[in-house]
Amino acid sequence: MSKVYLVLQDNDVSRYILEAVEEDNPEITIIHNPAMIRIEAENYMVVNRETVEEKLGRDWDVQELHLNLVTLGGNVDEDDERLTLTWNE
Repeated sequence: MSKVYLVLQDNDVSRYILEAVEEDNPEITIIHNPAMIRIEAENYMVVNRETVEEKLGRDWDVQELHLNLVTLGGNVDEDDERLTLTWNE
């Protein structure tokens, strides 16, 4: 099994994104580094637009994730509703 990951800037918006990712992916591992938050999961992680909107309290476009993104790892599938990271063995 291999890990997929997101690394976000540690700011107010990213903290809401983190809360949403944690709600939709309860098995994730969160690593806080200076100025960054690394979110890891085995093989699969999803960032759902609807969940992030609930946490932020406003409309949110999935592409806004890139404003806070430092790097990511895994195969990316992105549409208007979600960003999915997978790793196929």
